[in-house]
Amino acid sequence: MSMARLGKRILAGFVVAAAVSAGIVWATPPSGTTSTLIGRGTFAEKINVKREAEDGWNVKVKAAPALDIAVQTIAFQPGAQSGWHSHPGPVFISVVEGTMTFYESDDPNCAPTVRHAGEGFVDVGDHAHIARNETSEPATNVVTYLVPPGALLRIDEPSPGNCPF
Repeated sequence: MSMARLGKRILAGFVVAAAVSAGIVWATPPSGTTSTLIGRGTFAEKINVKREAEDGWNVKVKAAPALDIAVQTIAFQPGAQSGWHSHPGPVFISVVEGTMTFYESDDPNCAPTVRHAGEGFVDVGDHAHIARNETSEPATNVVTYLVPPGALLRIDEPSPGNCPF
């Protein structure tokens, strides 16, 4: 093998190592959480559901060409956090135990959104956010993901720098 070719391979190795290291340095993984996937199903046909009740309540769900729906529980110990992340589709979060605090990367003031057991939070998924248990008691979320078929449910993101943590 020529010295030029060897040099190129070594340089390529350094580039790959730097890229992997940057991902490790910049990603903000969760800590103090336990996730359990309850189930995931693919709805292979186009979805167009519209339901209107007599009392004025209504809901609309549209997806094309197909949709995966996944349900997961995520337990947060006191002080636990999800790490900054995003999703490829909307996420419906039901706090079923304790209190959770959510922060959005596109909020320059880092204002908290607090939800207690029995309350929900909708995450559109199009930008980074973080979920934190800022209490001294455990908390649990039941999370429902609507994503493209086969897509990851979570995409790790770097800290946006808008929050002090």
